[in-house]
Amino acid sequence: MTYFLGGDVGGTKTHFMLADEQGRVVGFVVTGPGNPDSVGYEGLRSTLLRAYRDILAKTHITAEAIAGVGLGIAGYDWPEDEANIRQAVDALGLRVPTTLVNDTVLGILAGTEEGWGVAVVSGTGCNAWGWDSTRRRIGRVTGGGTLMGEGAGASELLARALQVVAHAWTLRGPQTLIADLFVEHVGARDLEDFLAGIMRGRYHMDRDMVLLVFRAAHAGDPVALDLVRWAGRELGELANAVIRQIGIRDEAFDVVLVGSMYNGSPLLQQEMNRVVTQFAPRARLKRLHVPPVLGAVLLGMEAAGYSFSPSVRHTLEHTWHALT
Repeated sequence: MTYFLGGDVGGTKTHFMLADEQGRVVGFVVTGPGNPDSVGYEGLRSTLLRAYRDILAKTHITAEAIAGVGLGIAGYDWPEDEANIRQAVDALGLRVPTTLVNDTVLGILAGTEEGWGVAVVSGTGCNAWGWDSTRRRIGRVTGGGTLMGEGAGASELLARALQVVAHAWTLRGPQTLIADLFVEHVGARDLEDFLAGIMRGRYHMDRDMVLLVFRAAHAGDPVALDLVRWAGRELGELANAVIRQIGIRDEAFDVVLVGSMYNGSPLLQQEMNRVVTQFAPRARLKRLHVPPVLGAVLLGMEAAGYSFSPSVRHTLEHTWHALT
């Protein structure tokens, strides 16, 4: 039996998956973060080794049975990153065709029947990549977040939320329920104590606080609603930038939405859909309901020269759900 290995190496966790040529998932493991921007290249190497050893041990499949490998790696943003990332991957001792991509690309493979289109990630951070139907044209944003004027993942939305809370205290902007929720969340005495504590390091913004923004929006808070609309517009503009780069504005294609932010409020996706379809009327926004690592397995099949059919993709999805 021949097997294919896929890996989704992220900033908070790493998924490895093994499947056979029919698309039957035979193993899945989760390990820690591997983005070299946060853990360094030695950290990436350690995470890859741990995940690789874990999945071989769990499935009792030998390395010799693996025919191809696909890896999506967060932090693989520029050509200058490739040498260091490949050196980390070489620690696995793989002797089979191996394809490396930015982890955002996995959403395209996992979420589209055709294997091309656009993926927009909105989790802790945000990113967007795309392929045209030939896969010879690649579009992308920088993935640099606020530094590069790109939003909106949770970190960017929280940064904006903190600003509107500060504006509420200074009376530069309207009052907002978000302020009360933030104060309660960190256990501050009041809004002044919260803001002073954030500036002095007594209190810290954690990722879960983005849920409070969505909670305020659900309650009808106008400021929170504006923030969610802003996030939707930003994500839509990321998609449009990629669509423009690869020249598919007039075509029918999927925009795959990847990440936990899309669970926050229907308004986020509604605003994003409005922005994208005004620019590319035949675009279809589609939530990804399987882990992106499925796309990495398909990438591994392609690396080995296997041409997978729609039935293989469907088998991957079905056996993944059965496995979990």
